[in-house]
Amino acid sequence: MSPLVVGLALFAAIMHATWNAFLRSGADRLWTVTVMSFSGTIIAIPFAFAFPLPAVGAWPYIALSSILQVGYTFFLVAAYRHGQLGQVYPIVRGTAPLLVTLGTFLLTGLQPTLVQAIGVTMVAAGIMSLALGRGRASWTSLAFAFTTGVIVASYGTVDSIGVHAAQHAGAYAAWVFIGYGTLLPLAFLLVRRKLVVDLRSVETRKALGGGIVALVSYALVVIAFSMGPAGPITALRETSVVFAIVIGWLFLGEKLTWLRIAAGLVVAAGAICLGYAG
Repeated sequence: MSPLVVGLALFAAIMHATWNAFLRSGADRLWTVTVMSFSGTIIAIPFAFAFPLPAVGAWPYIALSSILQVGYTFFLVAAYRHGQLGQVYPIVRGTAPLLVTLGTFLLTGLQPTLVQAIGVTMVAAGIMSLALGRGRASWTSLAFAFTTGVIVASYGTVDSIGVHAAQHAGAYAAWVFIGYGTLLPLAFLLVRRKLVVDLRSVETRKALGGGIVALVSYALVVIAFSMGPAGPITALRETSVVFAIVIGWLFLGEKLTWLRIAAGLVVAAGAICLGYAG
């Protein structure tokens, strides 16, 4: 991979951990993430019409990615309701490459390479250390975090295929944000019946700012997918696990234990092994 692709993936990792920290700190997380989607949609609309339309074959992937990301949002909010950023985030991000590797083995029968086997072991060990022992995440947050990881693996696979089918990375990302930004408020209304947004409120402005960070994070990854192999790019993005643990300590007052640091490093290193072996 070129230094540019590596830089895009790493910066996306920092941005992703940042908006997750912002979401975790919110009082009403479902409202916060819904309002966050507004800024992404508003910014994406002019780009969607400035860029050429995605190729016909990309539209099913755009629709599926939008739907999956709405599901991802609901399960992530539920996970943060019961667990801390430094616990939930590594489990969510580590589960995705782990499932992709195991799924490939089960569906195709292909034996994992030595590097993949090491990666699976490291990710599993890191997740287990967060799930067990003193200061572990609650079983409820674990269940939601694992489910969220399944969805991450799903939409990551969809995007890596869809961006090539679209024949334009920017157009693909813009239309996914529009789809997501349309479906998420509708889902919120189905659950809450009412969505109140006061543009004069500090919380609203903070949420809209967080949405811009999320947009940048996602767009950088999609662009990177168009310039390099999906496996290593996805793996590099999982370094966000380490950034999330540090951000949780610095800004959310979470404990920075040696166990949590070690678990984050092991999960990140294992995800990188899986990505570069993929």
